[in-house]
Amino acid sequence: MTALPVSAAQPAAGPGFDLDRAWGIHPQVAVRPEPFGALLYHFGTRRLSFLKDPTLLAVVQALPEHPSARAALAASGADAAAQRRLARALATLAATDMITERTEASS
Repeated sequence: MTALPVSAAQPAAGPGFDLDRAWGIHPQVAVRPEPFGALLYHFGTRRLSFLKDPTLLAVVQALPEHPSARAALAASGADAAAQRRLARALATLAATDMITERTEASS
């Protein structure tokens, strides 16, 4: 597993997102693949998000399979610049409750 240097991996978002924690799709979120990427719909908040990057969709769907968001990003095969961009997108998804931190019970 290739880890990003800490300085290269920090998302430009609030303090509620940690790349080194386990994340997954919120239980109330449905993912609908589309030709452009995917639609995410949160049944609790009724919020709709568009994922216009197939790599971001792959990372989001792979989150439950990895011990951390950083590991999911590394497994995506994206270069360091793309991983930083994807990390910012993940931070936004976390801030809007589309993805949520996993606990041991939900892993």
